[in-house]
Amino acid sequence: MLGTKPARLAIIDDHPIVIDGIKAMVETDPGIKIVLTTTSSNTLLEQLEHMDVDVLLTDIVMPEMNGNELAKLVKKKFPSIKILALSMSGQADLVNEMINDADISGYVLKNVSSDELLTAIHKIARGGIYFSESVLTELDKYKAPRPPQAVLTQREVEIISLMEKELGNKEIAAKLFISERTVETHRKNIFRKLGKNTLIGVIKYAYDHKIIQPPL
Repeated sequence: MLGTKPARLAIIDDHPIVIDGIKAMVETDPGIKIVLTTTSSNTLLEQLEHMDVDVLLTDIVMPEMNGNELAKLVKKKFPSIKILALSMSGQADLVNEMINDADISGYVLKNVSSDELLTAIHKIARGGIYFSESVLTELDKYKAPRPPQAVLTQREVEIISLMEKELGNKEIAAKLFISERTVETHRKNIFRKLGKNTLIGVIKYAYDHKIIQPPL
């Protein structure tokens, strides 16, 4: 939940039967409220102009517009909406493309269990990220050239670990017994050293380079 309010979820898939299945998984959870379902990318973009959505659950392969194109448009027009991709394939280059181009917050496969899907939605609604274990495995195998690993201090590694757990600056400061200003300085240095502009970019880098371990 976002505070005491349910996370507002929009769902798009070009197969109504898939939407029905997702609704069956989600509707029993009082912490999630489905506010929009559609099979049309254009309809989704129109409807988002008139309603508040916290998380968009989007298919990848769709006829009007593929999921990456749609996610980029949603992020540009509605930057506060967090995007969870749902696909039959966890192909690493596609996942990387969506991370880099659309700043998605998560990626799960269509064989996901109801418990894992609910966990992903809740975590992303709170500002975290979630990638299925199989997707992380594929990303780990990805052979794209990597820049030399940045040299991080132990304190910066600790802060990345706490950022991955969805803690804000105030909570991190309390855990590490340092000031919020110091945390903010460390965060800026982390983003600068890693050459990243988003939290998901930092966390993915940390996973890829074994700086922190992905959640089991």
